[in-house]
Amino acid sequence: MVKTRIAVFVSGGGTNLQALMDAQGRGEIPSGEIVLVLSNSAKAYALERAKNNGIPTAVCSRKLLGSQEAFEAAIGAELERHRVDMIVLAGFLSILSAEFTAKWPRRIINVHPSLIPSFCGKGFYGLRVHEAALSYGVKVTGATVHYVNEIPDGGQIIAQKAVDVLPGDTPEVLQRRVMEQAEWILLPRAAELVARRIAEEGENI
Repeated sequence: MVKTRIAVFVSGGGTNLQALMDAQGRGEIPSGEIVLVLSNSAKAYALERAKNNGIPTAVCSRKLLGSQEAFEAAIGAELERHRVDMIVLAGFLSILSAEFTAKWPRRIINVHPSLIPSFCGKGFYGLRVHEAALSYGVKVTGATVHYVNEIPDGGQIIAQKAVDVLPGDTPEVLQRRVMEQAEWILLPRAAELVARRIAEEGENI
């Protein structure tokens, strides 16, 4: 089976990228291979993580490119150059347009740090998600991996994992627990599921 070629999109530290690279190193994503790490910020530490693992990197800044159209055209050119089959959004803070996502049906996945449909959609990212969960008083939160469509956090759910909220949690403490107990486990598993489906579809064409 030909491996599905995966691009990981990042904006910051890249802990979810690290989880994917570690899983790949352990042979847990046999149907896929990370061939590109793309960021909207040249300062993202995730790019260093990729370079340390010998994975090609690219930076496409909407700010520098001046428009959403130019930004997505630059991303598209990088994806074509690296012959990418599938995209994983791992802490990517730029919203992709409906036009862009429509070109990649069931080929873009995202990890979100809550149990969708709770605490998701426009404006819910990073610590904001965990602040909302704590202020609402939920006893259980978690993470969700879902397909990406034109609605932020609105695509079909692939996998979810629950995490307990504990007395005395701060947003930072809860964020770390959700990463360790849910995101870093779910994302590699979901990446393999989708990569395998894409690889098998390719063989059947």
